[in-house]
Amino acid sequence: QTHFLSHSLQAKMSRRVQARRLEGIDKNVWVEFVKLATTYSKVNLGQGFPDFPAPDFLTEAFTRALGGGNHMLHQYTRAFGHPPLVKVLAQFFEKLLGRDLDPMTNVMVTVGAYQALFCCFQALVDEGDEVIIIEPFFDCYEPMVKMAGGTPVFVPLRPNPPKDGKLMSSADWQLDPAELASKFSERTKAIVLNSPNNPLGKVFSRGELGLIAELCVKHDVLCISDEVYEWLVYDGKQHIRIASLEGMWDRTVIIGSAGKTFSATGWKVGWVVGPDRLLQHLRTVHQNSVYHCATIAQEAVAQGFQRELMLYGKPESYFVQLPKELQQKRDWLVRSLDSVGMKPIIPEGTYFLVADISPFSESP
Repeated sequence: QTHFLSHSLQAKMSRRVQARRLEGIDKNVWVEFVKLATTYSKVNLGQGFPDFPAPDFLTEAFTRALGGGNHMLHQYTRAFGHPPLVKVLAQFFEKLLGRDLDPMTNVMVTVGAYQALFCCFQALVDEGDEVIIIEPFFDCYEPMVKMAGGTPVFVPLRPNPPKDGKLMSSADWQLDPAELASKFSERTKAIVLNSPNNPLGKVFSRGELGLIAELCVKHDVLCISDEVYEWLVYDGKQHIRIASLEGMWDRTVIIGSAGKTFSATGWKVGWVVGPDRLLQHLRTVHQNSVYHCATIAQEAVAQGFQRELMLYGKPESYFVQLPKELQQKRDWLVRSLDSVGMKPIIPEGTYFLVADISPFSESP
């Protein structure tokens, strides 16, 4: 008996451990970058988060929520979103989209925009479905589509460099209409739109969004619209929401992020806005995965949005001030990279900047 017991303890499992859905998606570029930056004590310019504090009004709201005597803020709140937060988000997006929204059915709070994306792919993509992804893209789209059993189909933004020798803008990267149309078929379930785009900083124009919308309606395709950088738009450009275009509300899920909106990425508060016929399925994934998001963080973000709702469009609004500040930082970085021989692509939005370093490979 002793011999049998010692043998069984040493026996190794021979059957496959990991689920097939994880095949080929175990590597993550950000895990690798962070590890390299830590190992070699380098400055990590690759990961997208601010190096400046969140606004005072937001951190003060968090402190009030933490010590204000309402002990229920330390407990579970409504699983699909803290009521004060979904209510103010509905009010805010009513302004932005020009339509009435029900906070209980048209808004859901998630653990950052990352979980919102995961809910979308798990809830809406089936085995064999194709999902169109525009290149370059935020890296998680591809593995998340594959985990849901879908097939990613890629279509590139193609560069059209200016002839006068000026630096390129992200606006010089465009979709080829015929190439985009060729990617749609009866197998296409959804297209992922990310505007302003990470990593290029491209802000899609009304004409480009109209082309995407027309194809979505023609082929009865869903749109997963990642708009986390919606307030970080420069040079007088305008962020246009594809859900506001004709025929798109009923087929679009809008994804947003308090981390990007209020420069507090570690709080991990995100949301989805869309029609109940889509969000009901996202709620099913949410309740069977994380179930619930941090109550106090949601309370503080709700107060931040209340402030911004009162200041909507006014100069003292954080959503007006932040892009002005970041545009100055963008211009400084563009000048710095250009001065050392790189060729930066000037982003119209986000806090990312892609630079062509090929001149360095030509040096002796």
